[in-house]
Amino acid sequence: MFVVNFFKAAFEWLGFFQKSANIVFLGLDNAGKTTLLYMLQSDRFTQTDSTIHPHQAEVTIGNIRFNSYDLGGHLQARKTWREYCGQLDGIIFIIDSADRDRIAESKRELDSLLEMKELETVPFVVFGNKIDKKESLKEEELRDYLGLHYHQTYGKDSKQKNPGARPIEVFMCSVMKRVGYADGFQWLSNFIK
Repeated sequence: MFVVNFFKAAFEWLGFFQKSANIVFLGLDNAGKTTLLYMLQSDRFTQTDSTIHPHQAEVTIGNIRFNSYDLGGHLQARKTWREYCGQLDGIIFIIDSADRDRIAESKRELDSLLEMKELETVPFVVFGNKIDKKESLKEEELRDYLGLHYHQTYGKDSKQKNPGARPIEVFMCSVMKRVGYADGFQWLSNFIK
């Protein structure tokens, strides 16, 4: 019950209080998208199989409601991502930071999204997930691989943003250990009107 109350208080503090937002969870298969969504819904860590079909979930915590779409990350599912990118308030792009063999593939998919004209003002939270694993990349390494250096991203402090940077920021997290992702949602809340 403590964790549920923590999330209720956290989301109110994050600025989602009495707001509604449409957010998509994107990233390669096995990055942790569905696990994060279940964690937000039920406050339980649940490992799942790869998402085969897109699914929508409304997550309400206290007076906070957001519609989230987990679109899956396998190759066939990635072909449908564009269909969901019309009326978005934010994108959560999750990368398995311990799967070094697929970082280049993640970069290609992220770059493809960043090139979409309709998404140029949509805020992106890039989560480097699975930092609890010893082989995971450090934030600086992930930024280098993705080409998202500190001076090119928005900045984690919304009051001191990088001039001319688009609304994108990198946050390292572990969904399993329940650390790091609250910072990303707090950052995203600054853009939700």
